[in-house]
Amino acid sequence: MSTVSVAENPLGIKPIKNLIWKFAIPGIITQLVNSLHNIVDQIFLGWGVGDLGVAATTITFPITTVITAMSALIGLGAAAKFSILLGKKQTEDAVGILGNAIGLAVLTGLILSAVSSIFLDPMLYLFGATDLIMPFARPYARIICIGIPFGIFSTAMSYFIRADGDPNYSSFLLLAGAVFNIVFDPIFLFACSMGAAGIALATVLGQFLSALLALYYLVRKLKSVPFSWKNIGITLTAAKQICSLGTAVFTTHSLAMISQIVLTNMLKTYGAASVYGSEVVIAASGAVAKVSVVFLSSIIGIALGCQPILGFNLGSKQYGRVKEAYLTALRYGTIIAVAAFLVLQLFPEQILRIFHSDDPRFYEFAEKYIHIYFAMLFLNAIQPITSTFCTAIGKANLGFWMAVIRQGILLIPLLFLLPCWLGLNGVLLAGAVSDGAAAAFVLLVAKREVRALTTLQKDMT
Repeated sequence: MSTVSVAENPLGIKPIKNLIWKFAIPGIITQLVNSLHNIVDQIFLGWGVGDLGVAATTITFPITTVITAMSALIGLGAAAKFSILLGKKQTEDAVGILGNAIGLAVLTGLILSAVSSIFLDPMLYLFGATDLIMPFARPYARIICIGIPFGIFSTAMSYFIRADGDPNYSSFLLLAGAVFNIVFDPIFLFACSMGAAGIALATVLGQFLSALLALYYLVRKLKSVPFSWKNIGITLTAAKQICSLGTAVFTTHSLAMISQIVLTNMLKTYGAASVYGSEVVIAASGAVAKVSVVFLSSIIGIALGCQPILGFNLGSKQYGRVKEAYLTALRYGTIIAVAAFLVLQLFPEQILRIFHSDDPRFYEFAEKYIHIYFAMLFLNAIQPITSTFCTAIGKANLGFWMAVIRQGILLIPLLFLLPCWLGLNGVLLAGAVSDGAAAAFVLLVAKREVRALTTLQKDMT
């Protein structure tokens, strides 16, 4: 099997704008599809079950976040190292990274599936379930936990396939699973009368299909390096390299999961004392979160789509192209963030009608949630793109702290502190404050790193 030489690799020679869209569009689709399973499930449960069905998927969303976090740790970390090694012409080491990524994805998926299945009920109560929500959340989550290995493997390998130079197939394998989910959700829910369990079954079967397609690519279509079953395994050195480069994005997703759990529990506590009630507050906040994911996935997709471009050009010491790729991605991401902010602020009820709630309190609180919690949404492109930029250029520690600042240092503490004085409004205000403060910090760091790249670029001339 022939490999692509560094001199011929389009990552190092084609115009940055063209490369960004080539890799970002599949990246956007990848991120949308990662979230689409839960979004589609929530919409169908809203129509078939009602607000309690929507609340059930909100409660179980941290499981989806776990899949995304572990996939990013393994897949994005391995893809970043893979791209750098290809840029340095170290093909044998790149093969080892691929084998370790496959081994880590399979092992972590099996472990997480077993642990979450064993401790299912305590886990759901920890996530914020109430006694009214639990009968819908339990059967849905039980099946979702079984599918964790398929979700982690398919998503992790999609990062790798994109780094191998085939972003279209990377998106196709995930999109195929999502389409399967969309088609069979109503069949299992309405035609087969399987309720929440049927919705979950369609999701898991879709993830299984994506996993099969990922395996097919690795065995039959891999281009940059040769594939061999004997290279699959886990070595301590390669695992450390993968995890160090994937830590920033993993931390972002992990903190997102923790903040989601804290947010849901705060909404449950302070919602119970409000005119809305816990269940309505949880359902409405979950619906808004799923809508925002559609827009934010586009931003994350741009960030992840730039990773191979950044990593390869850093490895080949083309620092000007590295800087250009980052700044272009930041510009595109900001345009999307501003557009998302305007759409959500101007048309909240029209968008939320897709969840088919009959309770006017659902729409009242959802609009309030949008106006306060997402007041700084237009700044939300800065952190993920800059964090991925630092990870791709090998500065994992810096990327880690940028990932931590918004949710770990700001949002989670504010979710505990502000409601003490402001009640339910304090829960919502925590989101806006943390978004604004985190963006200011990350901009300062980004300015310094761009200057450092400019210096390296001048030294090469």
